[in-house]
Amino acid sequence: MTEKPLSQGQLIWRRFRRHKLGTLGGAIIALLVIVTLFAHFISPYDYATQRRRFAFAPPTKIHFFDRDGRLSWPFVYGLVRERDPRGRWIYREDTTQVYPIRFFVKGDPYRLFWLIPTDIHLFGTGELDPNSPGQIFLFGTDDVGRDLFSRTLIGGWVSLSIGPLALAISLTLAIVFGGISGYFGGGWDNFIQRAIEVLNSFPGLPLLLALAAILPPGLPPAISFLLIIMILSLLGWGSTARALRGLFLVLREQEFALAAKAMGASNARIIFKHLLPNTLSYIIVSATLGIPGLILAEASLSFLGFGIRDPMTSWGQLLNQFTDSTITNLTYHPWLMIPGFFIIIAVLAFNFMGDALRDAADPFSVQGR
Repeated sequence: MTEKPLSQGQLIWRRFRRHKLGTLGGAIIALLVIVTLFAHFISPYDYATQRRRFAFAPPTKIHFFDRDGRLSWPFVYGLVRERDPRGRWIYREDTTQVYPIRFFVKGDPYRLFWLIPTDIHLFGTGELDPNSPGQIFLFGTDDVGRDLFSRTLIGGWVSLSIGPLALAISLTLAIVFGGISGYFGGGWDNFIQRAIEVLNSFPGLPLLLALAAILPPGLPPAISFLLIIMILSLLGWGSTARALRGLFLVLREQEFALAAKAMGASNARIIFKHLLPNTLSYIIVSATLGIPGLILAEASLSFLGFGIRDPMTSWGQLLNQFTDSTITNLTYHPWLMIPGFFIIIAVLAFNFMGDALRDAADPFSVQGR
C-alpha cells in the first residue's frame, strides 16, 4: 500500500523540527506568549500600583532556610528603608519579620484576559497594605515603587502584540499592492513602484519619531497603542511588496497560471487561487523575520519617549528611565535593565525561528535536506 504523499505544509513542518535553534526559538516565543496572556494572574501586584515607600527597592531575596539553617517553606523578610551616610535611601532585611510566600492569594483587583474581574494572583505574601514591609519584588521596583516584575509581564503583552498586529496590516498592504503591481504590470506597476521608492527614501527612525511626536499627549493609552501600530504598518510594507511583485511576475508566466487563464478563470481567481498560495512560504518567513524589527522599532520609540506612555507600559517604555540619569541608574539601580533582556531574548527567538522557517521553506537549503 503506497503512502499518501506529504503536503507542502507537512514537508515544511518536518524540516522545521530538525532545526534545533528554530524549535528552541519557537518554544521561547510560545512561553513568552503564554506568560504574557496570564500576566495579570502571574503578577503579584497591579502594574500601575505605586508603593512610594519602596521606590527603587532592589529585587527581593527569597529564602529557603530559616535563621537556624533548617529547610523551610519559601519566605521573604520584611523590608526596612533607611538612609546611608550619603543621604541615599537603602533597604535592608528585618530578619525578625518573616512573610511566607503563598499561592493563589488575594491582591490588587484586575481583569483576567481583560474581561473577567478577579483579585486572585498566582503568588504573593498576602499583605494587602501597600506600606507593609512584607512585599515581594522579584525584579525590584521603579522610581515610584511600582513592581518591575508585574510591569515587565504586562509590558510583554504590548511589545509582543505590536509586532504581529502591525505586520498583519503591513502584509495586507504588501500583498494587495505587490500583487497588483506584479500581476497587471503596466501603468499600475509603474505607479506603485514609484510610490514605494518615495516611501523608502525617507529615513526610518527620524520619520517614526516625527510621526509619533505629532500624536496628542492626552490620548487614551489604547488609542495611542493603535496609532503606533498604524504608523509602523504604513512604513513597513514597501520592501515586502517589491519582493511579492517579483514572485507574481514569475508565477503569472507559469503553465498552471496560463492554463487557468486559458480556461476563462477571472483575474481574482488566478491571483487568490493559484498565485497567492505559491507565495505563502515567503509570506510566512517574511512575517517571522519582520516581527523583531517592529519590536525594536516600538522599543526605540518608547525608550525615547515617543511611543507607549504611562499608565500603559512596554519593554521599551520601561527602559525610558535611563534617558535622564543613565550612569546613576546603572550604578545604583541595575535591575531597571531587566526589561532590556526580554527584548533581546524575544528578538533572538524570532530570528532563530525565522531562519528555521526560511530553511524549511527552501527545499534546496542545507537544513531542509
